Amino acid sequence: MRLRIFAPTVEVSAHCDLPCGVYDPAQARIEAQSVKATIEKALASDDPEFKIRATIIKEQRSHLVKEHLWVLWTDYFKAPHFEKYPDLHTLFNEATKLAGAAGTKGDWDVAKADALLAKIDQIAEIFWETKKA
Repeated sequence: MRLRIFAPTVEVSAHCDLPCGVYDPAQARIEAQSVKATIEKALASDDPEFKIRATIIKEQRSHLVKEHLWVLWTDYFKAPHFEKYPDLHTLFNEATKLAGAAGTKGDWDVAKADALLAKIDQIAEIFWETKKA
């Protein structure tokens, strides 16, 4: 029994409970598109109940954007990627902040949603470049 407690372990990392190796920035982009559409529809509405529902959805989807980006940032991209693309950490930091309280999660600014989508597109471009190698 004691030997099993101190036995070496194998470290595994994945974005879910099964290390499938499936990563795609499209997941973050789809959620960000939903955020932008929700902002636009809420701004066009005079219905207070609709705006409450839109707020909840916008905040949930913004959080999902952050989660999808974090998975890419922490699980997919490795040291060689960050060496080849030195601005990658900054891109992820800026994107997750744009999806956070100072960005789409806490604001109704369509320009912030557009900026978030642009950052995700930049990350996706680098992601697909790494897949070619």
